[in-house]
Amino acid sequence: MDQLANILDGYIEKKRQKFTALSEEIWRYAEVGFQEFRSAQALERFLEEEGFTLEKGVAGIPTAFTARYGSGKPVIGFLGEYDALFDLSQQPGNPQRALFENGAAGHGCGHNELGVGSLAAAVAVKEYMKEHGLAGTVVYCGCPAEEDGSGKMYMAKAGVFDELDGAFTWHPSSQNAVDGSSSLACICVLYRFHGRATHAAGQPHLGRSALDACELMNVGVNYLREHMIQEARIHYAYRDAGGGAPNVVQDHAALYYFIRAPKVSQAVELRERVDNCARGAALMSGTTVEITTTDGLCDFIPNRTLSALLQQGMEAVGAPRFTEADRALAAQFQKGYPESELKAKNESYEKDYGSQIAAQLAGKSLMDIILPLRFDSAASPGSTDVGDVSYVCPTAQLNMATYAIGTPGHSWQLTAQSGCSIGHEGMLAAAKVMAYAGICAMRDPQTLQKAREEYVKATGGKYICPVPVDTKPMLDGVK
Repeated sequence: MDQLANILDGYIEKKRQKFTALSEEIWRYAEVGFQEFRSAQALERFLEEEGFTLEKGVAGIPTAFTARYGSGKPVIGFLGEYDALFDLSQQPGNPQRALFENGAAGHGCGHNELGVGSLAAAVAVKEYMKEHGLAGTVVYCGCPAEEDGSGKMYMAKAGVFDELDGAFTWHPSSQNAVDGSSSLACICVLYRFHGRATHAAGQPHLGRSALDACELMNVGVNYLREHMIQEARIHYAYRDAGGGAPNVVQDHAALYYFIRAPKVSQAVELRERVDNCARGAALMSGTTVEITTTDGLCDFIPNRTLSALLQQGMEAVGAPRFTEADRALAAQFQKGYPESELKAKNESYEKDYGSQIAAQLAGKSLMDIILPLRFDSAASPGSTDVGDVSYVCPTAQLNMATYAIGTPGHSWQLTAQSGCSIGHEGMLAAAKVMAYAGICAMRDPQTLQKAREEYVKATGGKYICPVPVDTKPMLDGVK
């Protein structure tokens, strides 16, 4: 461990109990997107006590905020998330299915750790600035509704990230690696069809079926799939099937579509073609259609210059300091996973990193090594609103092991591990790495300039908002 890593280790370990207690508090709240009132307040209170200046309710979102320390350039941001997922309540550290206090939601993506890990990084940078006279500003960005709502997109649209010279974030994972993959841009659109109800047998000629319109739209989109780029994805769900009576012509029905593509410009273009399928379906069925954009997000563009700083930090800090009890508990969780999934996971490590690393990880319940830095040319299949930040400023993120190898994402098993010591260790390690990278960036203007030049080359230096300018966040969660 080098000198800077040692200093940061001291800052964060000194407040270990406070950070883990805050993570556990947010884990217990388990509030879903745009409803994270107690979670946001807990983070805000902690940062105020640490001497940060807060701006609450940014971008018109009650649970979004910024907290800053210092003044002037450079300005380094850390992105925090704290929303939970529906139907993933689970007792902490329990490898058997058991609801936590009969709760409906749970941190099945570990955002309690994500939010506090980024907070701990910001606090550590603040301590270093005070002790070593480092000039600049550190900003913690409290970002709600990543899972459903695209909070960062609305914050980017409102200019919240414009001041940042660089942004760092992380995500709970089963591995320790800098994220060198882009992600798919995604636009979320609700199509509500309105028709005319009548008796389906007695007077069918008087009816105009909104349900027929939905069916026609889906057929049209299915034919569209042949004529879109191979990497794009379109998927949907019925939000309203018009009712349960077959002898009534349904006068209302609705579809909710996700439209994804490797680049936000491609998603915007594809969305217009899907809209036309909806308009055509309405024309054919004699109905009308109401098209509402609920949210959307850009593809993530990993900044290679800042990613290299994160890799340097990971190698200096090292893997999470799991105990034997942590490893044993993780192994208990693994017993509930298919053997084929664990084998496939190890095969993926061999494919991506070589047989030597795969051999090091074979049979282990928790990752205890740092993976080499690699950048993928293909986009990962998921989407994240961190992409919107990467279209505003140079952005890099890492993954840190907070749960057992083989744990499925968005699962009750992940909820359980994000609420116990396994998750805490990964969270604290991620905080140290991000603080390390942040301080290195602040101390080296040339690195930040290089990162900026790379960002401009990749994006044109301009944010491309994936939704219409008048789109508002659905703060009540109703879509």
